[in-house]
Amino acid sequence: MQKLLASLGSATVGHDRRGPVCAVIGAQWGDEGKGKVIDLLGEHYDTVARACGGANAGHTIVVKGTKHIFHLLPSGALHPHTTVVIGSGLVLHLPTLLEEIRLLKEAGIDVLPRLFISEEAHIVFEFHKAIDVVLEEERRKREGKGIGTTGRGIGPAYTDKASRDGTRMQSLKGDMRPILERHAVRVQRLYGVAVDSEKELAALVPAQKLLKDRIVDTVWLLHGKLQQGKTLLIEGAQASLLDLDHGTYPYVTSSQTTSAGALQGLGLPPRVLTACIGVAKAYCTRVGEGDFMTEVLGETGDRLRKRGGEYGSTTGRPRRCGWLSIPDLKRSAMINGFTHWNITKLDVLDEEVEIPVCTGIASDGKAEWKKLPGWKTSTVGITEFAKLPKEAQQYLQFIEKETGVPVSLIGTGPGREQMIVRR
Repeated sequence: MQKLLASLGSATVGHDRRGPVCAVIGAQWGDEGKGKVIDLLGEHYDTVARACGGANAGHTIVVKGTKHIFHLLPSGALHPHTTVVIGSGLVLHLPTLLEEIRLLKEAGIDVLPRLFISEEAHIVFEFHKAIDVVLEEERRKREGKGIGTTGRGIGPAYTDKASRDGTRMQSLKGDMRPILERHAVRVQRLYGVAVDSEKELAALVPAQKLLKDRIVDTVWLLHGKLQQGKTLLIEGAQASLLDLDHGTYPYVTSSQTTSAGALQGLGLPPRVLTACIGVAKAYCTRVGEGDFMTEVLGETGDRLRKRGGEYGSTTGRPRRCGWLSIPDLKRSAMINGFTHWNITKLDVLDEEVEIPVCTGIASDGKAEWKKLPGWKTSTVGITEFAKLPKEAQQYLQFIEKETGVPVSLIGTGPGREQMIVRR
């Protein structure tokens, strides 16, 4: 681990030499297992920060058999020494955030005294969820299908943000009634959705009491820590193929999910980033609608879903399953500047006789395939690369060769300790 940490580097900005700033970014359509590597690395960082997205994201961490699911808090918050930052790029459903804080405290982890929330982050109200449903129904009527939204109000909250009608967290320090009354008129006029201002206000009262003193200018906070030589781990949400600009539009999320988007969401300049870990499953999954060239249906898809436990941690929806796509990994690596791969869920492929991998796209738009030999033996819990079956080593080396990015971390099970760390 120390050799890997050394390879994550340090930054020189102006005349200041600063500690490592490492981003962890999903390379596929999300659900790659980012939470686990963030939790693993979080032990070695002073600050962990979530930059973008909302409660439509879910990270699952298994520690000593106990499952922790995060929707808004950075999953690195499990480490009691870390400062926890929620950046301006997020849209926050406050009851969900309070519930996460409560559940962690019940588990013996008090995150509130070390939590700082950007005053520039936006609030997701209950009426945003209602708008989400209305818009998805309109798409289905108009086009015969929706985009597969989670219905958590994320898109409508970002729409309000972009149209300059959003409500920032700094407003939580004052009287919210006039703001909600203004929203009620606007939302009824635009979407035909009734806003229950009293219910919305009642839901905000606990958040105002608990979080008011935790809302700060996180740009000053983060830059101050970096100037002190503190280290920072940035937690990406969703993944690159869901990016609003570079993903499979329109079947994408409503925020920027790349390393550049994460820096923007935290108010950090590109030159502070010293490493960027791309997280990808050894196969691939997707939730909701949209292109998925390597998807497999029938018995094979069901087998991957069952072995991988491929059901959304936020929605519980079954994920579509398929094989690895090298072109997608290359594209994500280009956009994000990955310095390391974390390949997760290698053990899900343990029973495969052969493993198809998409290596390119033909002129007719169809996938080009290469079949690699399977290993037909368990890799669960292996923590040394040399102890992997030869075919599993070759599979990972093939990814390295095709993408030009080293595979530095390999997941061999859901537990915190089930990880191979290579330099």
